[in-house]
Amino acid sequence: MAEQQQDRRTSAPQRTIDRLQRAYALGKLVGEAPAFRAAIARLPAIARADATVLLTGETGTGKELVARAIHYLSERSTGSFTAVNCGSLPDTLLEDEFFGHERGAFTDAKAARTGLVSQAHGGTLFLDEVDSLSPRAQVALLRVLQDRTYRALGSSEERRADVRVIAATNTDLWPLVEAKVFRSDLYYRLSVLSVTLPPLAQRSEDILPLTHHFLLRLTPPSRDPFRLAIDAKEALLAHNWPGNVRELENAVLRAVSLCESDTITANDLGIGSSVREQPRHDDRRERERATIDVSRSFVEAKRETIVAFEIGYLTRLMQDCGGNVSRAARRARKERRDFRRLLHKHRLDPRAFEPRATG
Repeated sequence: MAEQQQDRRTSAPQRTIDRLQRAYALGKLVGEAPAFRAAIARLPAIARADATVLLTGETGTGKELVARAIHYLSERSTGSFTAVNCGSLPDTLLEDEFFGHERGAFTDAKAARTGLVSQAHGGTLFLDEVDSLSPRAQVALLRVLQDRTYRALGSSEERRADVRVIAATNTDLWPLVEAKVFRSDLYYRLSVLSVTLPPLAQRSEDILPLTHHFLLRLTPPSRDPFRLAIDAKEALLAHNWPGNVRELENAVLRAVSLCESDTITANDLGIGSSVREQPRHDDRRERERATIDVSRSFVEAKRETIVAFEIGYLTRLMQDCGGNVSRAARRARKERRDFRRLLHKHRLDPRAFEPRATG
């Protein structure tokens, strides 16, 4: 009887902690749009499952926020949440980054170093842009997921990988699997559970609530609360948001930094004139037909079309990668030197795609 009373006394604080963690995890996921609510409705169940998770969604849709929510809703919430951008993992230091090394493992190893798997022990390892993993990195990750063991460089000891892996990508991995660029066995290991996050363009009813959420968070305590002018609301609802929630957050930060009154206008947001309405498929096809110059030879017209495609592809890719040539080359599945030649060929300066500082 005394033991049961003790259990009740100790479980009550734990239940409070669990509720607070749940509120923290889900409270950061702002939105009531059906597509968004459907995407996150299963997060508590996914968190309890402790299986690998694959998050898919355009850049800026909040994949890391969802990964953190899964972590804080899970039994691993007291462990570490370790995030890494796979596009930044150099192949030459791959095993060292993942598994660490022992002192003396190589010439400059003057002290032991823990790797990402060890840092996330008992917690969650979040692999962002998992599609950019090299073939060598894919094999290393697959071994951890299959065997649940790893070995630090210079060590003969097999260590247990007590870690949950959550991976994220802004592209559909299956075409990469079909093209034999991404390993099918790794794909199946990563996608035991999956969540697809909708772009902000499909969440129009969430744009203004998200704006107010960011205003509350980003307005300095010394400033009076801001309100949105009518033209600001109209601009927010008309914009297409190619950068999704991250772009919206940056627009609010820009407005908070530049607005000199208590009313934010469309000009303060600085989001340009990109509108939400997308051309219908038939309209695009008609437009493409109209731009084909049949007065030229087939070879000339084809050459011009290829050039236009290359410029459009490279421009969009460099925008998505924030001007990072190495990351863009990995996404394009090209050698960095060849990718640089393509940029030079079309006179595209990587610096022009680097994120601009706001405020």
